[in-house]
Amino acid sequence: MYKEKESFLSCLINGSPAVKLSALIMGAGHFRYGRASKGIIYLFIQISMILYLIRRGFSDVKGFFTLGTKASDAWTGTKGDNSIVMMLMGIFAMIVIATFIFFYVQNIKGAYDMQTRDQLGKKQRTLKDEIKSLKNERFYLMVLALPILGVCIFNILPIVFMILIAFTNYGGTIVPPELVDWVGFDNFKKIMVLSKFAPTFGKILGWNLAWAVISTALNYFAGLGLALLLSKDCVKEKAFWRAFPILAYAIPGFITLLAFKFMFSYGGPINQMIIAAGGKAFGFLDIDAKWSARIIGILVNSWISVPSIMLLASGYLSNRDKNLYEAARIDGATKWEQFWHLTMPYMVFSTTPVLLGQFIGNFNNFGIFYFLRGGLYMDGYFLASDTDLLINWLYNLSIDNNYYSIGAAISLIIFIITSMISLAVYLRSPSYRQEDRFQ
Repeated sequence: MYKEKESFLSCLINGSPAVKLSALIMGAGHFRYGRASKGIIYLFIQISMILYLIRRGFSDVKGFFTLGTKASDAWTGTKGDNSIVMMLMGIFAMIVIATFIFFYVQNIKGAYDMQTRDQLGKKQRTLKDEIKSLKNERFYLMVLALPILGVCIFNILPIVFMILIAFTNYGGTIVPPELVDWVGFDNFKKIMVLSKFAPTFGKILGWNLAWAVISTALNYFAGLGLALLLSKDCVKEKAFWRAFPILAYAIPGFITLLAFKFMFSYGGPINQMIIAAGGKAFGFLDIDAKWSARIIGILVNSWISVPSIMLLASGYLSNRDKNLYEAARIDGATKWEQFWHLTMPYMVFSTTPVLLGQFIGNFNNFGIFYFLRGGLYMDGYFLASDTDLLINWLYNLSIDNNYYSIGAAISLIIFIITSMISLAVYLRSPSYRQEDRFQ
């Protein structure tokens, strides 16, 4: 009996002449075994693919590798190749080809399945039967088809495009109508070695990692602490006290950031109080205010992020097994011991995926320092300041200064760093290794 997991080659080798003919003319096997309707669909797909390849598919794939050979000339009015459009159309052509290969394989496997049914004397499945199957046991395929197509077009295509830009010389003066070329790993070498980029990259990466770790830890423990405090029986009017951090969370983040920027500015209320007390105005966010600006950023980020952690922790804490705490109290465990040996293992197990999401969000937190201190370029940094994160530097390079290929290379480095750290932490966490312990 034919099995779904049987390989494409075995279907082709063991198939009848009709199945083998399906390798040349899609749908031939379906016509042979009485499935003309599905055979017409496969034949239509093959004809459409052949026409697409002839009309532009082959040229789009070729253009992806060459990125154009004809330069524009304004003096003669010559219209040249657009390298970026050719790259995008080349990616799209490869997606179309991959989709066609999927249908091509299904065409062979489907023909072999019908051959097996015919040999065993079983009734062939009609198109109506397959549609009924899609509505029942394979309903998930019908439901997920459109979202998967949307993800491919609106998510995968831009991500692949961004990754590929990192391997070109796109940016600066080399933008369409100038021809763009593939340069391999040259952009990564520039970031690591070139005196213009390397020192700035090293400084920002170190601060970015410290920022992500400190912010994530502070937000997590502050949110957990608030949740534990509000879970105490002695706290009255809990809904009233929860309202304050929720309101802070409900206000749009950029409004909060602009408000804090004004509060810590030279003319803001904090400096006004300092002056009124006989002091001198302090540049909390000034160009030479390195650590004060960083600390303010960490605290403001906590103000925005802690409420969400508090709400999440409150939900998990409400599901704790209170009998464990009662047994611990009887055994003489202190409050700290109960927290460290009961609450923390349970919370770490439950919230590790969320914690990793918080870490990645903090690592790529563009808005904090952009709204608090954006636009500053300092000595010792190339198009950056001492509070900029990699995502801010990427923005400065790409959007403000046209270093698109360098920015794409930095974004790829960010992805590699965050994914490696997240994967390494998750694989060593109780959420992965001790799943049965808390069930």
